[in-house]
Amino acid sequence: MPVKWHKTLDGAPEISGASSVAGAEPLASLTLWPHRSLPRTGFAGFIGVTFLLLLIPLFAVLGTLVLWALLPFMMGTLALLWFFLERSYKSAELREDLSIWHDRMELIRSEPGKEQKFWQANPYWVSLHIHDKGGPVEHYLTLKGGDREVELGAFLSPEERLALRDELDLCLRRVNRG
Repeated sequence: MPVKWHKTLDGAPEISGASSVAGAEPLASLTLWPHRSLPRTGFAGFIGVTFLLLLIPLFAVLGTLVLWALLPFMMGTLALLWFFLERSYKSAELREDLSIWHDRMELIRSEPGKEQKFWQANPYWVSLHIHDKGGPVEHYLTLKGGDREVELGAFLSPEERLALRDELDLCLRRVNRG
């Protein structure tokens, strides 16, 4: 699952009281990002293999004018494949960062080419919701707190969203208990 947790909830709280000190480390932080099925090293290999496969039909017309008629289309196909894969990597730079303190919870959503979105609420009043039906995706996960409801991990698989909900629910119960 493309999720990275950093938790310091296991021991007793370092700071007692209702509010946290400004600049203090969060009790738990979570980073989410979309899954990439083709890593950068695989990208280079895929482009190389595609280039070699595109050359195979050209061997039959080697030394003729047909080669020069087909070559621009073959290389154009390779260039378009490269362009759209790069564009896919750029759009996959989406990130959601969730940080939890005793007195506040912050969610920052960063998308390439767009302004960051920010949400903050008191974790005591935050509730987790899974929308089995009616959401844009199956098992749509939202956080409700403060004056609005925000989505979390809509790009994850349904099973990953359910697992995330369970982990986040446990984390919120520990924060509110401590």
